[in-house]
Amino acid sequence: MIKYIFFDVSGTILGKPTLFKKINDTLNEYGHFVSFDELKHKHKLLSEVIHFPDRTDSVFYNHFNGELLRLLGIVPNEELLEAIFKNCTYLPWEKFDDVDFLTKIDLPFGIISNFNSTLKDKLLQFFGPIFQDVLVSEELGIAKPKVEFYQKALDCIGYHASEVLYIGDSIKLDIEPATQLGIKSLLIDRDNFYQQSTYKINSLNEISKHL
Repeated sequence: MIKYIFFDVSGTILGKPTLFKKINDTLNEYGHFVSFDELKHKHKLLSEVIHFPDRTDSVFYNHFNGELLRLLGIVPNEELLEAIFKNCTYLPWEKFDDVDFLTKIDLPFGIISNFNSTLKDKLLQFFGPIFQDVLVSEELGIAKPKVEFYQKALDCIGYHASEVLYIGDSIKLDIEPATQLGIKSLLIDRDNFYQQSTYKINSLNEISKHL
């Protein structure tokens, strides 16, 4: 029986919905035209393999965006990378529409995230004090996808892995390490990137079927 639920944050309960339009608009300004779906898909794939530090900066984003351009068949240059960084970086976070489901959960729940210490204030701003535990990599000194990150989370809440449900948006960072410990895991996939995954749900509203 599930007694506790953990959520990832970025791509799971919070996102930046204007990001892809901003990137696409910037590419168009420089004469590069790619489909919106291709841009989102390749950005997602790249996010699976490039590690995001707890605190990002222009050096990180220029590296990430350079690799994204290459995946799109575009040779990166300094001017284009600077434009993408200026137009598309540090956009405001927004809640996904289906996070209203959190108000219907009659179980304790918390957060496991690769993030810095500012996350607690962000979550308070968006959701109020609804999360029992907010565990972030910067404070724990270890990050996803290390299995030890998830073990520390279990140690903090005092529940057995079989009593915990975890929801994230990444195979590599979320599903794989969590399931190695025996945590029941769901992959939130609103854009249907992972059509064959047995872990996928398309909306947080589907969580109730797995409790």
